[in-house]
Amino acid sequence: MAGKERAGDNQKLKMLYLLKIFSEETDDLHPLTMPEIISKLAAYGVNANRKTLYLDFEELRNFGVDIISNKVGHDCYYNIGSRDFELPELKLLVDSVQSSKFITDRKSTELIKKLESLVSKYEGKQLQRQVVISGRVKAMNESIYYNVDKLHEAIGAGCQIRFKYYQWNVDKQMELRKNGDWYQVSPWALMWDDEYYYLVAFDAGDGKIKHYRVDKMLSISVTKEKRLGQEQFKRFDMPRYTKSLFGMYGGEQVKVMLEARNDMVGVIIDRFGKDILIAPVDSERFRVNVDVSMSNQFLGWIMAVGDGVKIVGPDKVVEKMRAEVRRLAEQYGV
Repeated sequence: MAGKERAGDNQKLKMLYLLKIFSEETDDLHPLTMPEIISKLAAYGVNANRKTLYLDFEELRNFGVDIISNKVGHDCYYNIGSRDFELPELKLLVDSVQSSKFITDRKSTELIKKLESLVSKYEGKQLQRQVVISGRVKAMNESIYYNVDKLHEAIGAGCQIRFKYYQWNVDKQMELRKNGDWYQVSPWALMWDDEYYYLVAFDAGDGKIKHYRVDKMLSISVTKEKRLGQEQFKRFDMPRYTKSLFGMYGGEQVKVMLEARNDMVGVIIDRFGKDILIAPVDSERFRVNVDVSMSNQFLGWIMAVGDGVKIVGPDKVVEKMRAEVRRLAEQYGV
């Protein structure tokens, strides 16, 4: 019969190879002509002709594949139009993966390679060019990738977890905290701060909510014991909690009054949010009450923003700042 295709070695896979060709080798700037498509199918061991390919294209469109055809002179060009992810969206995802400290270099490379597969090979090269972030310190704990999944599993099941927690010593070796004893807590949420993942959990032994850096957690296992802390987390305000922390260092929750120059209002809002109440002191200064976890990191932040912001209350926090200034003066021989 005229126009009938000869069977190729992979004829049954024709539609899959056709979709592969469109996905990997076409985009708005790189369409293919019908002869080029036929030639690429032949390279996969699939025979095709124009008549049957027109029908195949229509089948793919019915399946939801956005195949576009454009007539240029005597030739017709074909390519995939819209995809699940547009190139600008993937660039954002690639930047997030590459800049995330909690993902190791190896896992970053693997994830980015998978993201590249969502666009054509030509657009994939643009994603590769996005991956240049100099001086980025990446995580060294490969298990972080799986820790996050294990923690989501425990949170979803409403169960407690056991794990070991480490810190670095001066020999640059992992050193287990609590002499290697197990931690057991009730996980409630995961949060991302300063490009690190943290677990927010209830420690029944201390009767308080704590947070742990996920890339420093080892040998996580989900127990059969139901998690505790329901009452504490009913009153727990995650956004308020994260805004009160500085560098994720915990401490006593304190309401602190700050006085600042008007030109520092952007710094205050960026750090504590727009829901703060700003009270003018005079035409040049204002005061604001903020919730913070009292730590040296908070005092360091106050020093870092310079003379534009100072602590005016409560007295115990002002005295902590004075003590820290005296300590620094003594340490540096001022």
